[in-house]
Amino acid sequence: MTSDHHMVWRRCVHLGRVLLPLVDQEPWRQDRRRENLRAWGIDTGVGERLIEIFAALAAHAVAVDGSVPAAEFDALAVSTVAEAAIGKQDYELLAGLPGTFVDDRDEHAVKVFRLYAYEGDQYSRQLIRLSREVRHALVVLAERSPAPSPTCGDVFRRAAEAGLSQ
Repeated sequence: MTSDHHMVWRRCVHLGRVLLPLVDQEPWRQDRRRENLRAWGIDTGVGERLIEIFAALAAHAVAVDGSVPAAEFDALAVSTVAEAAIGKQDYELLAGLPGTFVDDRDEHAVKVFRLYAYEGDQYSRQLIRLSREVRHALVVLAERSPAPSPTCGDVFRRAAEAGLSQ
């Protein structure tokens, strides 16, 4: 993997990690999400980590499809990432991922996602539900933005303002 590709993946992971804390600025949203996860039989810790990595995978798929260099990643529209979360097949989200991961948490989350994708049946339904949660969270962030078409860079700026570190 080239260093630029590695930097794109790191930006994607950062997007996934700041997503829920930014959405949860309205505490009722966290409660609703956790109720949904429990109702679907998904452990909340596992579900929220899968939502994070799902958002990273969707952003990565958009970046790879568009051959977006790391220097231009912040210009990706949040709406495009949101649509990729529900519009791409599981295997499309897994394409082009790094062979090795700097963070063991990311590697583990990708492996769990991969397991869900390949198991089928109830796990496929879980991924569909999680994809909707990812899309919903991204749409919420986009709707809160004063920018007419918010980008990943706008999300990163809001995360920095909220004290969410890289």
